[in-house]
Amino acid sequence: MGIYINKGNEGFRSSRNSEYVDKTGLISVVNSTLFTEQRFTCVSRCRRFGKSMAAKMLAAYYDCSCDSRSLFADLKIAGDASFEKHLNKYPVIYLDMTSFVTRYKDDDIVDRMEERVVTDILKAYPQVERQEGYDLMDYLTEIAAATGQRFIFIIDEWDAICREFAPDTKPMDRYVNWLRRMFKDVSAIDAFAGVYMTGILPIKKYKTESALNNFQEYSMVKPGGMAGFFGFTKAEVKVIAANNGMDYDELEKWYDGYQIGNERSIFNPNSVMTAVREHWCESYWGRTGAVDAISSYINMNYEGLKDDIILMLAGGRCTVNTSGFQNDLAVVNSRDDVLTVLIHLGYLSYDREHRVCYVPNMEVAGERHTRRQRRGCCQGHRSRSRREHEHPQLQQRELASLRHQPGLLLRP
Repeated sequence: MGIYINKGNEGFRSSRNSEYVDKTGLISVVNSTLFTEQRFTCVSRCRRFGKSMAAKMLAAYYDCSCDSRSLFADLKIAGDASFEKHLNKYPVIYLDMTSFVTRYKDDDIVDRMEERVVTDILKAYPQVERQEGYDLMDYLTEIAAATGQRFIFIIDEWDAICREFAPDTKPMDRYVNWLRRMFKDVSAIDAFAGVYMTGILPIKKYKTESALNNFQEYSMVKPGGMAGFFGFTKAEVKVIAANNGMDYDELEKWYDGYQIGNERSIFNPNSVMTAVREHWCESYWGRTGAVDAISSYINMNYEGLKDDIILMLAGGRCTVNTSGFQNDLAVVNSRDDVLTVLIHLGYLSYDREHRVCYVPNMEVAGERHTRRQRRGCCQGHRSRSRREHEHPQLQQRELASLRHQPGLLLRP
């Protein structure tokens, strides 16, 4: 087992050792794309919606260096016709881009990343000699031709570099060129059986076209058939609540409300499971990352943006055109861009049919008010203050006061 190639199945094993909600239907969808023109997949979701767990699941399933049968034997995928065909059949390269962003802060981050991956690949294939002028794609193409085995390439948090470095800088230009060299080059179909990327943002646009327009993209605004594989559905949360003695209605108020494609009701999975572990409902999403950055977007106040945010905090909905956003947090030029950013980050939900956005739940809307007052969500603890019954409808006098506050209006 290597650092980046054939890492084994321990990542997914850890998930199975915890309370696990079966999302293996994703494997069947990805299996159907292997060796086809649709083999390049990018799924973008907001933080803590199960992206990394899904990537580890796919790695465990495809990795030829381990035996993962027992991890999947009792899950939905085991009954799928494609299960045996692809189980542990491929060399898998798995990159978590956040690890490189944490390690390297200079302009040469992409070159350093590639060198580390190449070194690991050559250790796994000692018969392949290092060649001057070769890059990672040269080695992978040569290995695939010599062995007859094509690779599965998985990138978790593909956009970590994009969020760390400004547009039009050396690291960004180098990274986009690296992605194009790896996955848009004509040799990509010779090297890869399938490519799967996850991130918070869809693939960056240049003018009106994606930098990798050969990828099938599944985002918060256009999830396609991937909608149910990330986040928890009502049925899944009802089972979790029953198994753990939790009040489903409270979990629903706090963590439901995301409409993703045809899935009309998606829960924040990380927050649900944290509430289960702590046997307590409150805002957990805010613990998972810095949120002050959205203040700058809201305070731009394009076309009455702040008034729209206040309206949504009061339970209203606002129209939004998501098509113009360039999938770059540093390129935000309009009210619609700001609202689209907040949709991708999970602060707003999006009704694609009616092209409107709204605050999804108590966790997102109510943190600024509920920090002062914790409350339980276990069965038998149903007493609530008047304040709790009113949420998320903010009082009109509070809305009026919020209009004049320059600070953060929307907290996770």
